[in-house]
Amino acid sequence: MDDNIESKVLIREFDEARDNEVVEKLEKNCEIGSKKGISIYSNMMGDPLGRIRLYPFHIMLVAELLKNGEIVGVVRGCIKLVGTCSQSAHVKMGCMLGLRVSPRHRRKGIALRLVKSIEEWMMRNEAQYTCVATDKNNVASIKLFNEKCNYVKLSSLVIYIQPVSFQAKDLSHDIHIEKLHVEQAISFYKNRLRGKDMYPMDIDAILKENLSLGTWVSYFKEEQWTGLHSREKDDDLSPRTPSSWAIISVWNTSEVYKLQIRRPYPFQFFHATLSRAKEFMFPCLKIPILDSFHKPFGFLFLYGLDGEGERLEELTMALWNFASRMTENVKDCKMIMTELGVNDPLKECFSNASSKSFIDDLWYLKKLKHGRIDDEATLTMTGFADTVFVDPRDF
Repeated sequence: MDDNIESKVLIREFDEARDNEVVEKLEKNCEIGSKKGISIYSNMMGDPLGRIRLYPFHIMLVAELLKNGEIVGVVRGCIKLVGTCSQSAHVKMGCMLGLRVSPRHRRKGIALRLVKSIEEWMMRNEAQYTCVATDKNNVASIKLFNEKCNYVKLSSLVIYIQPVSFQAKDLSHDIHIEKLHVEQAISFYKNRLRGKDMYPMDIDAILKENLSLGTWVSYFKEEQWTGLHSREKDDDLSPRTPSSWAIISVWNTSEVYKLQIRRPYPFQFFHATLSRAKEFMFPCLKIPILDSFHKPFGFLFLYGLDGEGERLEELTMALWNFASRMTENVKDCKMIMTELGVNDPLKECFSNASSKSFIDDLWYLKKLKHGRIDDEATLTMTGFADTVFVDPRDF
């Protein structure tokens, strides 16, 4: 680490007019995963702020060398209201996304300065906590947040990935899949979210966003879902569910950013990392990958997975296959993904799926100055968030 970094680097707010192209080039040079000559990076499609624009409170900071004006690092941040099962009210949560430092300027303390600066912005805007995610094998990232910045582990999650090169299974004739009206989805989720350890308070804004393609439920045709076709679109469906049921919502990440693989010739496997709030590392996908992955490609993120009943796995997999078929109508979409807490009951639905790859994700949390004293014992305990509603805006 450079002891004089304070006098050499200026941390300032991103200037869209003059920094756009420079930041895009920087992020392309910050390969976020590689193996045997194959690497992957995020393509922000000319809008570095695209991933955080949906939040009312957001910012992007850059690290600029004072001697020549070169931008050598970036970080994004946002603030949102988060509900928890242990709190009578919401907490104001800051989220850190897309921390990048130019490979030529790493191990000089620039990342630490960016983290401290984004934390200061969050505190000025009265955030009570800040969180960040990383792959469990990213030793440098864990050391930065855990050892240098005093973050504590909040939760462990698993991300499931399936390229659409795998032909989706035919839907069972015994299962009915139906799209909910957005007001039905809002009412249903608001009722169910109270059982989650952590969830966004503005679920209505998420479900009404254009990137959210809709919400679907599945249940067996031999049963009825009372009220599903009610004219009262905000009627609460949760008390009248069938004995087994499942629900998902679908987010079109392809409209915000794409991923791109660097390698000038065909390949079968790749080792990669998604660019998102959660900076994590793909394992080698043990499945064939099409040559079309050389071009920028997007994916659908399945969020809000929930359900109950003895036949939950069948219904969840039916929705997964249904979503896989949806990619045919989304330009450049090559994958579907979802993320679940390690103790989420739905995780068992994916345990025997050989066509899916998965990675382990860690969420870290830090209490800021504005946190209430009585929050300390609840939100900063290890493994607090076993079941979480993963916000698709963060992915």
